[in-house]
Amino acid sequence: MKIGLALSGGGVRGAAQIGAIKALQENNIKIDVISGTSAGSIVAALYCMGYTTEEMLNLFNYFAKETMGIGPKNIYDGIKEKHGILLGGITSSLNIEKAITEVARLKGLKNIKDIKMPISIPATDLVQNKEIVFTNNQAAEGDYYIKDIEIGKAVRASSTFPCMYSPFEYQGYQFVDGGVFDNLPSIEARYLGADKILSIKFSLKPHKNEKTIYNIAMQSLDLMTENLIRPSIKESDYVLDIDVKDAKPFSIKKINFCYEEGYRQTLLQIDKIKNVLECNDN
Repeated sequence: MKIGLALSGGGVRGAAQIGAIKALQENNIKIDVISGTSAGSIVAALYCMGYTTEEMLNLFNYFAKETMGIGPKNIYDGIKEKHGILLGGITSSLNIEKAITEVARLKGLKNIKDIKMPISIPATDLVQNKEIVFTNNQAAEGDYYIKDIEIGKAVRASSTFPCMYSPFEYQGYQFVDGGVFDNLPSIEARYLGADKILSIKFSLKPHKNEKTIYNIAMQSLDLMTENLIRPSIKESDYVLDIDVKDAKPFSIKKINFCYEEGYRQTLLQIDKIKNVLECNDN
């Protein structure tokens, strides 16, 4: 029986997924296929490339400032480049590509088809207004699958958060975050051959009257994605809903907190997870 892991987007909250993987490994739950969107694509790629959870956390921390941090200079440069934020974002997602390309190189990898473990990474193409999935699954069929792309570019495409990053222009595509169409790629894990699917998502914040544009946008986005992932939840055999509501998507100082909570909360549910993933269908 093959176990699939589906990882949602969530910015720095993705570190909680690394903690969850550590808890799964300590309890001898072997992941056979993996799919991930946005921050989940970063975790999925690192895991598939053979990095340990400790190494993944260190890399997440090391690259966070360059790939997720936004300061006054980024905002100024984004406005200055076209005399206004006309590129669709404050800064570029190029550093995400550079970071993943470098860690792939250290493992002797470059293209997504070089990865041995089955993986799928969704992104959104604004030109065709549809989902595009990067995968090493050679059996995948349809023009929405791309099987020949550098790992760094695939992760960059999936992680190009709208308005935060300018769209990623690549071979006629205009990519933004995979979460626009598929923030919890459980169905893609099924297409990779998973018999049982464990999906990891993040709990919604309680409703309150937000007063800043940023917080209103984040709450609205969470509500939209929660509605969109309902089919993915139905496809999942177990949904691990991690509560890291104190961490905003780009609060890089919360990475270690998210990791620790992901580990702790997974351990609290580990018996239920084992029961679902290890039992046979009747």
